[in-house]
Amino acid sequence: MENLSNCYEALQPAVCHACLFAKGAAPGRRPGGELFPLGRPAAQRIGSGGLDAQDPAPQPLTPGSGEVWLLTRSAPGHWTDGRSAAAATAAAAMPVGGLLPLFSSPAGGGLGGGLGGGLGGGGGRKGSGPSAFRLTEKFVLLLVFSAFITLCFGAIFFLPDSSKLLSGVLFHSSPALQPAADHKPGPGARAEDAAEGLARQREEGAPRNPASALEDNLARIRENHERALREAKETLQKLPEEIQRDILLEKEKVAQDQLRDKETFRGLPEVDFVPPIGVENREPADEAIREKRAKIVEMMKHAWNNYKRYAWGLNELKPISKEGHSSSLFGNIKGATIVDALDTLFIMGMKNEFQEAKSWIEKNLDFNVNAEISVFEVNIRFVGGLLSAYYLSGEEIFRKKAVELGVKLLPAFHTPSGIPWALLNMKSGIGRNWPWASGGSSILAEFGTLHLEFMHLSHLSGNPIFAEKVMNIRKVLNKLEKPEGLYPNYLNPSSGQWGQHHVSVGGLGDSFYEYLLKAWLMSDKRDLEAKKMYFDAIQAIETHLIRKSSGGLTYIAEWKGGLLEHKMGHLTCFAGGMFALGADGAPEALAQHYLELGAEIARTCHESYNRTFMKLGPEAFRFDGGVEAIATRQNEKYYILRPEVIETYMYMWRLTHDPQYRKWAWEAVEALENHCRVKGGYSGLRDVYFIYETYDDVQQSFFLAETLKYLYLIFSEDDLLPLEHWIFNTEAHLLPILREDKKEVEVKEK
Repeated sequence: MENLSNCYEALQPAVCHACLFAKGAAPGRRPGGELFPLGRPAAQRIGSGGLDAQDPAPQPLTPGSGEVWLLTRSAPGHWTDGRSAAAATAAAAMPVGGLLPLFSSPAGGGLGGGLGGGLGGGGGRKGSGPSAFRLTEKFVLLLVFSAFITLCFGAIFFLPDSSKLLSGVLFHSSPALQPAADHKPGPGARAEDAAEGLARQREEGAPRNPASALEDNLARIRENHERALREAKETLQKLPEEIQRDILLEKEKVAQDQLRDKETFRGLPEVDFVPPIGVENREPADEAIREKRAKIVEMMKHAWNNYKRYAWGLNELKPISKEGHSSSLFGNIKGATIVDALDTLFIMGMKNEFQEAKSWIEKNLDFNVNAEISVFEVNIRFVGGLLSAYYLSGEEIFRKKAVELGVKLLPAFHTPSGIPWALLNMKSGIGRNWPWASGGSSILAEFGTLHLEFMHLSHLSGNPIFAEKVMNIRKVLNKLEKPEGLYPNYLNPSSGQWGQHHVSVGGLGDSFYEYLLKAWLMSDKRDLEAKKMYFDAIQAIETHLIRKSSGGLTYIAEWKGGLLEHKMGHLTCFAGGMFALGADGAPEALAQHYLELGAEIARTCHESYNRTFMKLGPEAFRFDGGVEAIATRQNEKYYILRPEVIETYMYMWRLTHDPQYRKWAWEAVEALENHCRVKGGYSGLRDVYFIYETYDDVQQSFFLAETLKYLYLIFSEDDLLPLEHWIFNTEAHLLPILREDKKEVEVKEK
């Protein structure tokens, strides 16, 4: 018993010392306050089992203050704080196991193993000293640290509310960079968050205290993550039967919501169609312009006829293989090229082809499919194409099909926040998001590009449910704080909070900003909330994203948590036209500035075309590493018949009549003919810098819907589809401005 007591007495200080050192006891001093000798502590010989001459003294794991010291054995002298030799001898006979009590040793391991060895008269680890296990211990420690770091990064980037951690801690910014305080809140201003009860100090000119803001952010982070952990714990504690029951209840709720949505549509009201304005297609006065426009019509016929010959009724054409191509974006819905091309056929006067397309839609266009579709793509191509065809022709089948499809898309909005899912099963009504999108977030450019079409669906159906769905998106956005006034690309539909703080005016963000401006214009400039959101957003974009290269090219970079990536995508090139289109509504002092900014973006995007061998632009181009407006990565060198650069040329031509835009547009026509035209249609290119064409073998439906339509309008007179009467959705489908005093469509009451 005495032997056991001595063992315990000898063991206690060693363990306590380790704990104290781990808590930050100053190196060079004993926990009791007595100074160690300067320099490396000397090892002392005390007999078998303790520190011998070959045993190195304990070493710190990290240099500097707050070092962590590890005691692998108990020893007298420096390491036992002057305890009795008997206790030291007992400790020597009783090796205390390794790095941490949880790390077991071959002889029983850890604290228990060491004590057992002491009582047994000298057992312990195999080997004569701690060095035999030091490499193993380091390896285990490395694994522990690696797991911890992995867990931390996983929490930051994949938990639904992790954006708060990013914005509040990692990327907390100075108030000096916040939007100016003299922007008074209008109808679209962010509402106070009454639930949190935090004073936002948004009064006129009131500065925000950085310390207070950081404290508020940290408090919200703790609250949200505690809630997430509680919810996860509650789910894990449920029995399998309860989880199954919850799933069934959720399915039942979705089915009830679908039934409720369908019940609101017992039939469409009768309408009087009002002939559209500005669809008279007169020939240009200039003969050279007439010839160029006729060439573009011939290009459209070549693309359409080959689609009809090799892929009729399918979504897209493979012009090299001469067969159909169907993207998973449309599920089992067919006829994407037919619907996408409707208004282009009508505008170009291809009446026979338009009637063929209408006949196919009447007989074959079916939305009752058991497949998952992209809500965004189906909306802009199918809903937009059908609406445009109706407004141009007055054919009732297009209105009927558009509203029918709109009803099918409504279950995508059945989320806790009302932010729609990206993907939707058309039969079950169950939605989800892309698994790669910041922990299951919805994407800004997708849920933000429904507004125009859904407002027109309410207008044509007489039912406000479509408008209510998209206006709720506005409410959610206006409640959220924007980092530096910017809109991140990811928003979690369950929590209603931002995901990763990645901001882009190109892919993932682009058409959100476009639809803010066009929502204001389409409302006959009555939607002041949309106007305010748009101009606030582009002010932040100009401050934080727009830069000028050393060669004088203006470009729009991408923003990732406060750091800029000096890359601009082909998709971003639409912004030149957007800035110019919105210039008329800007404050008077900024109107000319935004028009000039649009011209600078158009020039940069033209340079991205001009600096390739094919004279067609890459998917993305960079402004770093000594290059400007050039793609430096192989996976950014392709061209898939995209329209964004030509779209900007069209707006710049209409708004300035500068002949250089027609010149640049014709350069694009020549490049398309020289490098993308094949016997079976038009194909995208895998590398625009390579001397020989390598085709991707896809004729995208948007080539007919957008690229060729914008080219045709550039070489037409301004009275064809005048901008004061029409706006284009992001797929270039035409939607009329909704006048307050004169409705385009009058609803008859039965």
